[in-house]
Amino acid sequence: MGTDLINLKGVGPALIAKLEKLKVYNQYDLLFLLPTRYEDKTTLRSINTLTAGEKVLAQGTIILNTIVYRGRRMLICQLSDDSGIITLRFFNFSKQQAKGLSKNTIVRCFGQTRKTASGLEMIHPEYQIINPENPTPLETGLTPIYPATEGLHQGRLRKIVRAAIDQQIDSIEELLPSSIVKELGLVSLTESLLEIHQPSQKDTGNEHENLFRKRLIIEELLANQLALKRLKRRTKKEPALVLSNTFLKESLITGLPFKLTKSQLMVVEEIELDLKKNQPMMRMLQGDVGSGKTIVAALAMLIAVDSKQQVALMAPTELLAEQHFDSLVSWFEPLGVSVALLKSKLSAKDRRNVFAGIAEGTISVVVGTHALFQPNVVYKHLALVVVDEQHRFGVEQRLSLMKKSSDQNSVPHQLIMTATPIPRTLAMTAYGDLDVSIIDELPKGRGVIRTFINPEDRRNKIMDKISQECKVGRQVYWVCPLIEESDELNFQAAESTYIFLKEKLQKLNIGLVHGKLSSAKKIKAMENFKNGNTNILVATTVIEVGVDVANASVMVIENAERLGLSQLHQLRGRIGRGKHESFCFLVYKKPLSSIAKERLTAIRATNDGFVIAEKDLQLRGPGELLGTRQKGLIGLRIADIMRDAYLLPAINKLTVNIEQNYPDVIDKIVRRWVGDELEYRNV
Repeated sequence: MGTDLINLKGVGPALIAKLEKLKVYNQYDLLFLLPTRYEDKTTLRSINTLTAGEKVLAQGTIILNTIVYRGRRMLICQLSDDSGIITLRFFNFSKQQAKGLSKNTIVRCFGQTRKTASGLEMIHPEYQIINPENPTPLETGLTPIYPATEGLHQGRLRKIVRAAIDQQIDSIEELLPSSIVKELGLVSLTESLLEIHQPSQKDTGNEHENLFRKRLIIEELLANQLALKRLKRRTKKEPALVLSNTFLKESLITGLPFKLTKSQLMVVEEIELDLKKNQPMMRMLQGDVGSGKTIVAALAMLIAVDSKQQVALMAPTELLAEQHFDSLVSWFEPLGVSVALLKSKLSAKDRRNVFAGIAEGTISVVVGTHALFQPNVVYKHLALVVVDEQHRFGVEQRLSLMKKSSDQNSVPHQLIMTATPIPRTLAMTAYGDLDVSIIDELPKGRGVIRTFINPEDRRNKIMDKISQECKVGRQVYWVCPLIEESDELNFQAAESTYIFLKEKLQKLNIGLVHGKLSSAKKIKAMENFKNGNTNILVATTVIEVGVDVANASVMVIENAERLGLSQLHQLRGRIGRGKHESFCFLVYKKPLSSIAKERLTAIRATNDGFVIAEKDLQLRGPGELLGTRQKGLIGLRIADIMRDAYLLPAINKLTVNIEQNYPDVIDKIVRRWVGDELEYRNV
């Protein structure tokens, strides 16, 4: 039988379409669709042994079945096994479900327990009706849980994977040379795949020590490093325009009301050298919050403009795009450089004019969100693309920018900025296709930021400090993570905080900004704060990347224990932009978990973003630092950058060995683990 999915029993066109959403195109892809976790359904637990937060398998008799209406329709069942009672709660249910879970029915259910005022409960557990005369046997091994897609349930997916294993496992190709497998003491690929899909033992802890898992981790990390190197080589083969004119750049430096730091000047020099080459710059500019990345990027832009070319600056939000536009206009207009802002709220006429100016080349610099790269935006001479807050965009978006040049004989240079310091290990693994520049010093004259950790019952003392700061003309950010009240998470909502502060601080002007406001209202609220018309701005984390207000000296962050270190650091970086001493209050809800306590202690101990990033990587892993939208390289199936960092030196050596001695396997390894999505094969 062939390897086509259609050759698997029960697999038809509709199911194939769902599998393709998981990047599964043949039976071999199914073998490498690896479980994200496992569930233990091998043992029944007595209800009286259960504790909150566990995922458990329990069995008992339904003693209560009732439908209630508490804001929404719910089915409430009580399950008893003689040792105790647990409540089963269903929000979305059919008449058949309600009837099937009738009193005296024996039910086996699997789900996560949680504590309520009336005792333990499960919400929407998996369940099956048990025939006492012919009970369903328990699972004999751990149950793998695979990446999900809509309309494809885990049970069916497990059957399909099992069928693919039965048909193809004996023909799977071992791509690592036998000498390397022996040298590293690795088990075979076949053994590893069988064990991963069907663990022979319950203990899957200490995963990086697991021989079978380690075998796959090494091959995946190798594939990613090979792919990165190929991408970098491919990029460097592309032609780019030489940009060498520096008159405008020097003019701006001379006219600035402040001196650039040594670190900024060094990075400008690195960028300048890149732009003078006839191959595209692919450089990531790292710098802590407030380190002055924007002015460095502006100087790079002027080199391109001075060379009669266009520049596009892409920001993740319209709010940040507005800020960049304002900064560039203040710097560029005196030099006669035209800057345009492409945003959603433009009138049809203004939009046409911007499009025309870009196409004709009369607009030298255009600022906007990802809309800058939609098909109807045509550039006449695009030679430099600047991407701010790279972690908010996917790798594919970064690569797609190279295709926007109207000159078929060249691709634009790219400068990728991030205010999220990324530890070296992570940067090497995720952004190995980019050269890296770091601004590692802050401009002189910045005020000190003092950080305090306060329980929520000390909010009155914080308000006293706020009143003092506002009395001498300073301004305050008050950040709340959610807009609406949530019983489950018990967040302090922005809306209710706004009302609370207006009542308590009636002499002060208080503004409100959050994600549900229209773009125009958000910009208006931020402008009022920037202009000093608002004393206190209540906001969600939408201001994490927002307008710089040098006069803001206080940052209050509600529910700080729920945020990651890097996000806390970003928020704190909204203050301390001026010369005044600033204060950051981290407000938490008791009780604090040990990790939350460690996180808050770490943020209080240092203002160094790179130290914080290393700590965040330890506590939360790479997802928080790189964002959830990362594709390709960071979308690892089984490896974990932090956990498996100890393997990277060996992986680097292995990469060189494979490239030098076994080039024929490179394409196969990359295709197996990374796929064709990022065009790695087209080198």
